[in-house]
Amino acid sequence: MTNFIARIALLLLLAAACAARAQVPVAGRDYQVLDPPRPVASGQQVEVIEFFYYGCPVCYEAQPHIARWLLKTGGDVVLRRVPATSPEGGESFALTFYALEATGDLARLHWPVYDNHHFDDKRLNQESRLLEWLRGNGVDAERFREVRNSAEIKARAAAADKTFDAYNVRGVPAFAVDGRYLTSARMAGSVRQMMNVVEHLVDLARDERRKK
Repeated sequence: MTNFIARIALLLLLAAACAARAQVPVAGRDYQVLDPPRPVASGQQVEVIEFFYYGCPVCYEAQPHIARWLLKTGGDVVLRRVPATSPEGGESFALTFYALEATGDLARLHWPVYDNHHFDDKRLNQESRLLEWLRGNGVDAERFREVRNSAEIKARAAAADKTFDAYNVRGVPAFAVDGRYLTSARMAGSVRQMMNVVEHLVDLARDERRKK
């Protein structure tokens, strides 16, 4: 009986090990290796870029997963968000993102933009509705409108479009890790698995940096 129990325990351990190996992200399936690597501007920190679009329901779904992941990351990781400009209404949302950042309102209103656009059907890609919504959230709407329509914000949106091209991103949500790796919800199979892949890629990037 003792030998039988030992065999069962061994089989269970082997099955768990096989399951763990099966969950390890695979290059070419769950993520792409970028060759050549893209340049990063994060210094000693691992750069993670979130490519997103406020009008994307899957990007909206990803927000709580991203928030939980951020709570677990160390100080050696920095997240940079790059908004899409190409989908319908994309340029409008990209301008909104950069204007929120410029006015200091992004940390407070980034998630609510998603939430109110999708859940409450506020249609915040339309400027008149956006400004009305901002007034209700304590923002100086006229100042925001001026910032949003400024040459500086439009230039930042144009630069975001070039970053999409540089990483050859064709769908969102997607993540680039330290200029070396690219994954997306479509590649990984789900939003939850995408964030697992991001964690894995951050570990790979850390290892690459240690070798330098």
